[in-house]
Amino acid sequence: MKNIRRLNMVSRQAETWRPPLFSASKSLLSRLTFFLRLCFDLQAASIWRDLAADLPDARGTVVDVGCGAQPYRSMFHPDVEYTGIDTADAQAHFGYAVPETKYFEGTTWPLADRSVNYILCTETLEHVLDVRGFLNEAARCLAPGGRILLTVPFSARWHYIPYDYWRFTPSSLDALLSSAGFVDVRVYARGNALTVACYKTIALILLLAMPQNKSALTRIVLRLISLPFLPFFVLLAVIGQISLLGKGGDDCLGYTAVATRNGG
Repeated sequence: MKNIRRLNMVSRQAETWRPPLFSASKSLLSRLTFFLRLCFDLQAASIWRDLAADLPDARGTVVDVGCGAQPYRSMFHPDVEYTGIDTADAQAHFGYAVPETKYFEGTTWPLADRSVNYILCTETLEHVLDVRGFLNEAARCLAPGGRILLTVPFSARWHYIPYDYWRFTPSSLDALLSSAGFVDVRVYARGNALTVACYKTIALILLLAMPQNKSALTRIVLRLISLPFLPFFVLLAVIGQISLLGKGGDDCLGYTAVATRNGG
């Protein structure tokens, strides 16, 4: 393959464009910003929709694994005992360093056996090299009958380069969760081919409207070029949001999986 001029992607160590990081939604302004983002970020909106249907019913001890900025903490019932945990590399690799988060080294979670009733894990599994070990830790920490809810991307760009390793299908999620000791595995698609088309086109417009790693003059020119596309940008967001109301398709933004810890 001597004549191939394409970049060897293994050499990539960073993204050319990255969406803004989530922030802890404690102030009124940060909450308003977050909900505005949900209007246009179809990936985040699809996750929020699924979590809103499940998280308010969680009770007991809740652990948010790979919690980042803990954007979904407020969705839990006030009576739950919430703990956010994340890898010690969270800041270096992903840009998150949030108070009230337990950061840990290695692969063993800082939790006792069978001490948790509910585990939340959003958009984290694709960043874990040892997926089986990760899910075994989840099973170790969950009490019998405890639940896990995890979300993973599917039609999504390579992100947080180089710490993005996998894309999962319903078949692989079922196999991995079952082998870790989970039962009643259910996997739901977030969106369909129309959602993906809207999402990808929105991303192209954002490259113009929110340029990164460019000179000041280039950024101004790109933003001016984006102006005629902004009404289309809004229309795509509306169509994408409506498409999320469907049953989901084989080509989708990602998957939400829920499962129960075997009672044995």
